[in-house]
Amino acid sequence: MDLRNIRMHQLKEMREKGYNPYKYNFQKNYTSQQIKDLFDSKIEAGQQLPDEVFNFGGRLMNLRKHGKSAFADLKDEFGRIQVYIRLDQVGQENYDFFKEYIDIGDWIGIKGYPFKTRTGELTLLALDIELLSKAIRPLPEKWHGLKDKEVRYRQRYVDMIANDDTIKTLRTRFLIIKYIREYLNNKGFLEVETPVLQSIMGGANARPFITHLNVYDIDMYLRIATELHLKRLVVGGMEKVYEIGKIFRNEGVSNKHNPEFTSIELYQAFADYNDMMELTEDLLYNITKKVHNKAKIMYQGEEIDFTPPFKRIKMREFIQENLGIDIVEASDQELKEFLKNKGEEVEIEDRYHYLDKVWDLVEDKIVQPTFVMDYPIELSPLAKRKKDDPRLTERFELIIKGNEIANAFSELNDPQDQFERFKKQMELKELGDEEAQMMDLDFIRALEYGLPPTGGLGIGIDRVCMLLTDTPTIRDIIPFPIVKPMAFEDEEAMLKEEETNE
Repeated sequence: MDLRNIRMHQLKEMREKGYNPYKYNFQKNYTSQQIKDLFDSKIEAGQQLPDEVFNFGGRLMNLRKHGKSAFADLKDEFGRIQVYIRLDQVGQENYDFFKEYIDIGDWIGIKGYPFKTRTGELTLLALDIELLSKAIRPLPEKWHGLKDKEVRYRQRYVDMIANDDTIKTLRTRFLIIKYIREYLNNKGFLEVETPVLQSIMGGANARPFITHLNVYDIDMYLRIATELHLKRLVVGGMEKVYEIGKIFRNEGVSNKHNPEFTSIELYQAFADYNDMMELTEDLLYNITKKVHNKAKIMYQGEEIDFTPPFKRIKMREFIQENLGIDIVEASDQELKEFLKNKGEEVEIEDRYHYLDKVWDLVEDKIVQPTFVMDYPIELSPLAKRKKDDPRLTERFELIIKGNEIANAFSELNDPQDQFERFKKQMELKELGDEEAQMMDLDFIRALEYGLPPTGGLGIGIDRVCMLLTDTPTIRDIIPFPIVKPMAFEDEEAMLKEEETNE
């Protein structure tokens, strides 16, 4: 009989004896971290605090039985605590039930008080023990050695149980989002919501997910950006707005990309891209200090320094220094020949795609937080032209260790210029570019009512979380990343085979 069937038999026996293996509640007083903070420095080795009785609940992760006593490790969201269970403390009936029916993986509640073992380990002496939820499935023993690592993403709940670092990483992710909200709220920004379902795809160059709205019998798109609706709010009179939300792009899966990801976009009236640079470096500096209590962190063996001001470089000059080509003066044919000599090809032969491919050749040379400024107009259909060179735009991207972390503009608020830029995007779409933006006449109409000078900023939250948790792949920082589906039965058989082989 396998362990699952044994536990099913235990359930049947408990119920026949009138015991409910799935309790309704439990009054937990402290988390594992609070217990350590309160008592670890307060107790000497061998010392007890019998007057400090409280309740603690967690999942049983380890069990070492010694006749009339046992040591157990209980895990909650914040860590693990050792528990000492003795027959003379919990009573014969409780101890017999514990030995017979409680297994690793079960959720249990303990009433007890803290002490330290002779070796100095903070421990709870149990005065009472209670089964809160019976785990029918035993925890997998070889979870970390799985050949198909995507199982860890499909069954993230098991990964969180088996791997303490997983839950720590995900907790940090959600704290980072909390800190970003606090920072922006304190700066006077208002958090808003914009549509996820949109009739016109816009705000970025990306391939969309298409769905169908039955009530109007029309196709709609999951948003690829929040930009155009947020700027409509600024047109309407909201001067400092932001949105944290899901973005959907029907593109590849890699260490840096997930088709569903989280971004923050913010817009500030009467600001430009210089203001956005100052805000970006101050925001990331403060968030890093919140998470790590310092501005310098290690990411994949490299020290990253978030101390402002970040380095500023101009895209044109950086490419010329590293590749020897002037992307502003070079003709389309010269760009094409340059890429051909580098062994690079583009699917659609036009200036946008040539420039984009050239930038790909040098992006990974940037390690420390660096603002890459003043992109060619072909790469920036929503950004204002530079005053001194209309071939360039007031745009920057923040690059850290070869990854784009943020993107910002002095927002284009000239409706006629924006109309012409959209027309260019439509030409790209006619050439077969599925990522080109659509003509959005309603957005043009909004601009005709007047968008004040505005600075806009977008930050990839998942990539920020990767940096601040030293995580090499985006899929480890997203609770439930996109993975290739596997039939339930096939996955069960695969796991069983791996356990057997080990």
